[in-house]
Amino acid sequence: MISVIKIVEDTTVDGPGFRTTVYAAGCPNACPGCHNPQSWDIEAGTLMTTEEIMQVIRADEFADVTFSGGDPMFQPEGFAELAEAVKRETGKNIWCYTGYKFERLRHDRRQAELLQYIDVLVDGPYVESLRDRDVLFRGSRNQRLIDVQASLREGEVVLYAQ
Repeated sequence: MISVIKIVEDTTVDGPGFRTTVYAAGCPNACPGCHNPQSWDIEAGTLMTTEEIMQVIRADEFADVTFSGGDPMFQPEGFAELAEAVKRETGKNIWCYTGYKFERLRHDRRQAELLQYIDVLVDGPYVESLRDRDVLFRGSRNQRLIDVQASLREGEVVLYAQ
């Protein structure tokens, strides 16, 4: 089960092309200036099964998938199960937004499991003083777009080539 704030179909702001974005409830980071503070409380979401979420993802046939929040890494087991189903059933590209740094996620067994299915990770906390409307798919300049699979193979961060 995953606590979900909402699911938005055919969005174009959470990665390239059309995407189905699953907004997770729960975020311990509480970044000042966050655009989605109502998502911080995990109790604010609705519990959904992987199958319920997959029905929405399957129906949005031509859209890839983004996990946002809140912070999906706050519920890594549920999102790992969902990501595995997305890859197995649809092969869709998956982006994930998190306030955690990639280097930290790799060393947490539960969060590292989710990384195995992610194509691009937007990592790092939102920093209001570094806000920049010109950085693509990020809120602040400190956040990185990481090619997760290349990074896991190389053993170091490989930035996503836009």
